[in-house]
Amino acid sequence: MPSVRGVTYLLTGLLTGLSLIIAVGAQNAYVLRQGLLRNHVGVAVLICAAADIALIAAGVAGLGAIVERVPDLLTVLTWAGAAYLLFLAFSAFRRAAGKEQLDPSSVPASTLKTVALTTLALTFLNPHVYLDTVLMLGSLANAHDGTRWYFGAGAMIASVVWFCALGFGAKVLARYVRKPSTWRVVDTVVGVVMVLVAVRLLTM
Repeated sequence: MPSVRGVTYLLTGLLTGLSLIIAVGAQNAYVLRQGLLRNHVGVAVLICAAADIALIAAGVAGLGAIVERVPDLLTVLTWAGAAYLLFLAFSAFRRAAGKEQLDPSSVPASTLKTVALTTLALTFLNPHVYLDTVLMLGSLANAHDGTRWYFGAGAMIASVVWFCALGFGAKVLARYVRKPSTWRVVDTVVGVVMVLVAVRLLTM
């Protein structure tokens, strides 16, 4: 059974993880949209949470030091991620402008493969994912020395809780956002988020 000190660091990791994960980003925007569409929500949530758990574990285990020594990798990911985000933004703005049918009930749902690959791309082509999980959370966890895995476990729990709440919470609200006008707003917001994240990647 974890000690009081262990529980304290677990809660610290939980709150720290939430503070990083809840920030508006492309990954969150995509999970939210899939939740509202009720389209393979579980797959998107599972991939996001599992990826965070793996990356946080890698950071706690000390992989952050290795990542810092290969800046060229982050550069490649930055340009590839920005290009992909701008493509997704274009698609979202196209939908919002009425170039594509906005009524989700009349649009063929994305296939399981498409949702999985898009979620993986948004996760692993974003350098901030590595900076936040492997480097930042990894460094903070290792600063706690003997209780680093409690801190890491807290951050992992934060990721699971957040993505489940975001994806399945949106799924519950889907029945209230069936109007095309609502979807114009949703797709416009998603497009803006994608552009802002792409610009941030290229100017960081």
